[in-house]
Amino acid sequence: MSKNSDSGSKSWEISANGANLLMRQIPLDQLKAFYISRGFSLDQIEPYTSSCVFMTVLRNDTVSSGLHFKRKNLTVSQGGKSHPLVSVEDWLERLSKVTDKNSALIAFRWAQFPIDQVFEPGGDWNQGMISVGLPPESQFDAEVKWDTEGKTATIKLQGVECVK
Repeated sequence: MSKNSDSGSKSWEISANGANLLMRQIPLDQLKAFYISRGFSLDQIEPYTSSCVFMTVLRNDTVSSGLHFKRKNLTVSQGGKSHPLVSVEDWLERLSKVTDKNSALIAFRWAQFPIDQVFEPGGDWNQGMISVGLPPESQFDAEVKWDTEGKTATIKLQGVECVK
């Protein structure tokens, strides 16, 4: 775990099995400002901003055949008990009930971590937001599984904390 001295946000990062996973807290004021500037009101986006959102980065460092990631294979657990993530589709459905601004919904979708992607060898990476769906100040473990050459590999972060 590392802490940004300016914002106070914490990050968790691990490299294993040829990949690198980073989850960084997004300070609530920054998260709210990001979505308000894209057309949401504070009331419209509040359920999302209070759902424990992380900037997440996944990178293929050395998996020579490519790393096939599906967002459904990112899981979180508390005390050994699995907790399902809120899907991008669920968030879009909720948000489309409170706004008819197509530009805001498109901006929301594009800011989310990819649902299904193959990360090519040699450092291919992507980033996006992930709603963990836990209350503020929750602590959890995060596990990412991916396929490579028909085999499953795993990387795990422990003791990740939702922003306070």
